Amino acid sequence: MDQERYLTRLRALQALQRANAVDCVALMPGANLRYFTGLDMHLSERPTLALIPAGLTPQATGEPEAGAGPGIGLVIPVLEAGAAREKVPGEVTLFPYSDEEGHEHAFFRAAEALRLENCSIGVEYLAMRLLEARRLEQAAPGARLLAIEPWLPKLRQIKDESEIGYMRRAVEMAQNALQRLLDENAIRPGRTEREVAADLKIALLREGSQGDAFAPLVVAGPNSALPHAGPSGRPLAEGDLLIIDWGAVYEGYRSDITRTFVLGEPTAEMLRIHDAVLAANQSARLGVRPGLPGQEIDRLARRAISLAGYGEFFIHRTGHGLGLETHEPPYMVEGNLKLLEAGMTFTVEPGIYVPDLGGLRIEDDVLVTAAGSETLTSLPRELLRLS
Repeated sequence: MDQERYLTRLRALQALQRANAVDCVALMPGANLRYFTGLDMHLSERPTLALIPAGLTPQATGEPEAGAGPGIGLVIPVLEAGAAREKVPGEVTLFPYSDEEGHEHAFFRAAEALRLENCSIGVEYLAMRLLEARRLEQAAPGARLLAIEPWLPKLRQIKDESEIGYMRRAVEMAQNALQRLLDENAIRPGRTEREVAADLKIALLREGSQGDAFAPLVVAGPNSALPHAGPSGRPLAEGDLLIIDWGAVYEGYRSDITRTFVLGEPTAEMLRIHDAVLAANQSARLGVRPGLPGQEIDRLARRAISLAGYGEFFIHRTGHGLGLETHEPPYMVEGNLKLLEAGMTFTVEPGIYVPDLGGLRIEDDVLVTAAGSETLTSLPRELLRLS
């Protein structure tokens, strides 16, 4: 991605900081750091923290405005410093530290250079560790740590064409990976949930997935009645409902898909449950359009399942935002009054989970368009029978 795009994102972030009276934003390794700076780093015992003052406007040339000060500050291990300097757009001042000296002094140098004493500092409450929070408080006396989650997500919710293209590729990779397993008859009675999950991870890598969107969920029989149960050593058996929930990653952007299978012949109740979930999935997907509150998508799905008599067994929200994170705003849940806008991407994943019988979920990835919506996923949604 070109530097100018990151600079545009940084300017938008700084404008929101000023609107919310936040003097500086502190970003941890993760989706926000990647989105605004291009840095793709992971959490470790060596802390990394980007500090973005609100009053600075990074320049495309890398030169600061007159009197702008040091620009973006980056506390970073010295072994990562060279790559970071090449990657971060605009002016960046590094505060590197070695393993021998430790990171404490780097925080104090950054706080002094950026004049963080008595400032308001926006932090990621869902991502910042106690380690970084305590170091900031020690290095910047009087600083107030404020959550940025109420206002920052709006900058990432609307995807541009390049982001949507990355997500289309992630969907394609995920769908092709599952088809590999089906073609190879890798999903069959006698194989364990863990074995199928391992094969699916390998297939995702072979299709070009750049890491794990999340650990694939492969759960069958009674285990499938637990929406987030992990794969176990239980062998697949005739008569099982089998839920597979998986995704791929391309340029940091994720897909998230669920399909349900039956080993052998489905019972009459399984077919009724499938019809209810399919109706809920279709009703919610087809109902998506700009200007609709997020809670209405949840209501559309929930209404279809309740009419079928299974309302008490739909025990989670209908969907969640999707992008650089597998779960991000907007959420399709009762109480979300924020209006959908063109460019938003999220899942629609109604499910029914009946103890002792099993669960059934159909999950698709949806893009809000100016005219309504587009479903990015295209795998069949019928209850596929495996033997």
